[in-house]
Amino acid sequence: MDTAQEPGPSTDPELNARIRPMRSGGNTLPWKLLSLLLALALAFSLWTGHRGASGQAEGGSVADTVTVGLKLAPTNLDIRNQSGTALDQLLIGNVYQGLVSRDSRNRVRPGLARSWNVSEDGLVYTFHLHQGIRFSNGHALQAQDVVDSIRGLMAGHYQGSEMLEGFQGVQATDPLTVRLALSRPYQDLLWQLSGRAGLVFDRRADYDMKTQAVGSGPYLLESFRPNDSVTLKADPHYWGSDKPKTPTIVIRYLNDDNAAVNALRSGDVQVLAPVTENLASPFRNSPDFQVKAGDDTDKYVLAMNGKGAATSDPRVRQAIRHAIDHRQLIASRGGSDRALGGPIPSLDPGYQDLTGLYPHDPEQARRLLAQAGYGPDHRLRLRLTYANTYGSELGDQLRSQLRQVGIDLDVRVVEFSVWLQDVHANKDYDLSLVDHGESHDFHQWANPGYYYNYDNRQVQELYQKAMATTSTDDSNRLLAQAARIVSSDAAADWLFNYRVTTAWRTGLEGFPVDLNQSLMPLSDVTYRRG
Repeated sequence: MDTAQEPGPSTDPELNARIRPMRSGGNTLPWKLLSLLLALALAFSLWTGHRGASGQAEGGSVADTVTVGLKLAPTNLDIRNQSGTALDQLLIGNVYQGLVSRDSRNRVRPGLARSWNVSEDGLVYTFHLHQGIRFSNGHALQAQDVVDSIRGLMAGHYQGSEMLEGFQGVQATDPLTVRLALSRPYQDLLWQLSGRAGLVFDRRADYDMKTQAVGSGPYLLESFRPNDSVTLKADPHYWGSDKPKTPTIVIRYLNDDNAAVNALRSGDVQVLAPVTENLASPFRNSPDFQVKAGDDTDKYVLAMNGKGAATSDPRVRQAIRHAIDHRQLIASRGGSDRALGGPIPSLDPGYQDLTGLYPHDPEQARRLLAQAGYGPDHRLRLRLTYANTYGSELGDQLRSQLRQVGIDLDVRVVEFSVWLQDVHANKDYDLSLVDHGESHDFHQWANPGYYYNYDNRQVQELYQKAMATTSTDDSNRLLAQAARIVSSDAAADWLFNYRVTTAWRTGLEGFPVDLNQSLMPLSDVTYRRG
């Protein structure tokens, strides 16, 4: 099978420090638990251009430095060992590069490999590297660097190693060719290689990865001030065609929302991602700024314990789904989030619109509860347990909405450590709430040991077939079929697809809006002062 490709273009750090995604043993943790419950955004304003943030100023001087305001700072730069999307956001595509890359629509594109071939049985991937690739220290990047990086990843069990399912071995067949072998076909391999699993490091370089970085990307790491800032400098000897348009990029970490918007207003930063909804209005209404909400893969999941005393009854779960007014939830958050009726978001394979399966219908909810034995004289009482990083507003809204159909919700907002023990480990809960931000994470629903306690043999078989097929179309079809079953079973309710809002000064162009909390390529960023 010849699949040569053509080029294409929030988490709370305390939680991230404690979370590492694993697929084995039925104990996968959500990797990107966003703490920004109230950091949501209404986002449609003056928007031009199709590549990302775009301004309208003409004339003026082009800035040599652009300062970007972000919220969540990495505690160190060791992308092999440190969890959390703050490192992916900062380093992948800017300092470090992978065998393949991802575009703003979450699709695999060439990276260090200009093309690749896949054997007919899906077991052997052959990657053809670009010529003339160099690391920032001047060392040539060749196939052996790729081999050593992947072997080191697997041997060291570094971040991303668990995602290379069926990995059997990797070798360099010549200085520009890498051969990777699997023990079984794995449809998601290329996508996983576009993240940490596919990053290539200089095997000859000696540096402290916690505070330094030697990569092949368009930027050099000039300085790192923990919890404060990072300065990136354009590599004058960068090998690729996507050479940086701005010589210096400064990343400032602003974890206080008011300080962040003040920095944007004053010009201390030229772009802010994210900006909270309740502070965004002045920017939306000013010609000096642009605001836009970007697509992402975050799914606010209202989990329903599949083995709970009441929630094991599908009629109860269905009633809960009919009782929830998703439009009201989204409107209360500013209107930027999108309804999501199932476990796969629009940027992931297998997506289909499932919002029509359980429309808001309080009367139908009451009928289903009556069938399950609940009514005015026997009200259903459930616990909703979730981490305090999400605040209390959503819990209050859900309590109010469910009360209207005869469900009394005991909302328990707890420390994350308590949620981790009670809900995730012990599965002692009725309902829970988590922002599952990971992309390509449908495997959770095919794992009966996960905290959902959802066990559907047909879903498990469909997922395995989707991962084992060599046909992308077949895989998407199988995933869509499995997702429809999960949603029809009312295994959970997907409250909304969370979208991050970015604000920037007019005159700034090229800043990515979609997926910018996990991918933030900066080569195209420019700022022309008015």
